[in-house]
Amino acid sequence: MTVGVVMLVHTALDRAEEVARHWTASGCPVVLHVDKNVSRKTYKNFVAACTDNPLILFSQRHRCEWGTWGIVAASQAASELMLSAFPDVRHVYLASGSCLPLRPVQELIDYLSARPRTDFIESATTADVPWTVGGLDHERFTLRFPFSWKKHRILFDRYVAIQRLLRFKRKVPSGLVPHMGSQWWCLTRQTLSAILEDPERDVYDRFFRRVWIPDESYYQTLSRLYSSNIESRSLTLSKFDFQGKPHIFYDDHLQLLRRSDCFVARKIWPRAERLYQAFLTDQAGAMKKTEPNPGKIDRIFAKAVERRTRGRDGLYMQSRFPRHGNENGLTSNPYSMFQGFTELFENFEPWLTKATGARVHGHLFGPERAEFAGGQSLINGALADNAVLRDYDPNRFLTSLIWNTRGERQCFQFGPGDNQKINWMVARDPNAQISVITGSWAVPLFKSNCNFADLRKEAALLQKVESDHLEILRSVWTKARVRIWSMAEFVEAPMEPIQTILDEIGPSNPRRLSEAPKMVDLTGFGQFLQNLKNQGMHPYLMGDFPVEQGPANMSKPNRKPYLVR
Repeated sequence: MTVGVVMLVHTALDRAEEVARHWTASGCPVVLHVDKNVSRKTYKNFVAACTDNPLILFSQRHRCEWGTWGIVAASQAASELMLSAFPDVRHVYLASGSCLPLRPVQELIDYLSARPRTDFIESATTADVPWTVGGLDHERFTLRFPFSWKKHRILFDRYVAIQRLLRFKRKVPSGLVPHMGSQWWCLTRQTLSAILEDPERDVYDRFFRRVWIPDESYYQTLSRLYSSNIESRSLTLSKFDFQGKPHIFYDDHLQLLRRSDCFVARKIWPRAERLYQAFLTDQAGAMKKTEPNPGKIDRIFAKAVERRTRGRDGLYMQSRFPRHGNENGLTSNPYSMFQGFTELFENFEPWLTKATGARVHGHLFGPERAEFAGGQSLINGALADNAVLRDYDPNRFLTSLIWNTRGERQCFQFGPGDNQKINWMVARDPNAQISVITGSWAVPLFKSNCNFADLRKEAALLQKVESDHLEILRSVWTKARVRIWSMAEFVEAPMEPIQTILDEIGPSNPRRLSEAPKMVDLTGFGQFLQNLKNQGMHPYLMGDFPVEQGPANMSKPNRKPYLVR
């Protein structure tokens, strides 16, 4: 007994010849089908190069195009020639010109000899097939497909739509239950000859001529009529990506292919010199005798598909720019946003840096510039502090900052005077830790020495902006860790919430709060709020501050008042 190999070739004919000679060196005859799209001159030269080998034959040529009947016709013609020219063949193995034997051919011969009546062909009903990507399942059998999906896509789609509109439905030949599977099979002589010599073959061929991608259903369906023992799997390692396109194996996949324990793999890059040399010439380094198990490398392919489709958390790039809501993580690492702390505490930023070891920025989205830590004008990833560049896309500015500084905790200040376009993104981000002291924006106004009418107008506008932001933070769509205190509530007992925030940023350190941040002098702040009320403005975000006797403190400011954007 021996194994016959039918090879469908359309490109890289030199590699096809090399592999064909490898098969015949172990006594396996090879019938080559060369796509009719290959020029006549190239075909003649290919035939002439193989004439010295009596175990290599060429079958009648057909024009093969993906998804059409030509591929089935090619395999039929080559199989008929194989069965008639080589009566000793008991199994016929269908391969392509890009297939590469991974184990010594004799091992495949011995493996099939031990299973003389077993057909290896992936064959499952349409309801059980999970691999139809962006295509049709049962409709590929009930509709007609006279147009090429690749060359005439518009005609293909419109003809399908018309048939659906008219509720057209083809009748499946009596006795057939459509099955699907990989086109790369290995059938016994008995099963294959029964398919090719069936009295109803003309009926079946007419039906499958208008089936979409018939090479994945013709033999898979008909073998169920004649085979006495089907193992629904392919002996060829063939992996597909999430778009349904075959994975191509390169030189750096050598160890991966060896781990699969499969007999044959496709699709091999024609210039993968290392692979062809290792598997066609190095018999000593061939894989051990064992049951083929492509599942051993499925985990690696699954990770590759996930990396391609989902990418890495917080990484945005041209080839995988996500739709809104479908991001694989808005940012790559945890970070903290503080609102109202620098207004309430003196030198809060250097204190927080010392207490946590994190990189603490000022107002990254302030109106004048991005206030990077240490007063830098440029930070990792060539992010500049220029407000115009930052505000072109504030969300991407923040995600880029977090990505470029991954491994280091980032903290930044925020307030109602900053660019508010990042509010929803930060609120939806599970990596964000948001701490808000509401109404603290009034402290710089209180410390300023400006016209009170202007202060009242500014306070009303800032309060409206912060109120809108708080509404976002309290939304059901918020996934960030949010803590909100009114200013009066926070001032009453500041140490407990500060310790909680620090514990979340980094590991607990009993000495962390040995030096607490110094709070600004709020003497007269209650009277300032009462003055705002007296002028017709209702400052409600600060909480209840008692009104002290005496005039409000109107000393010079510690920082510039907010300018609302």
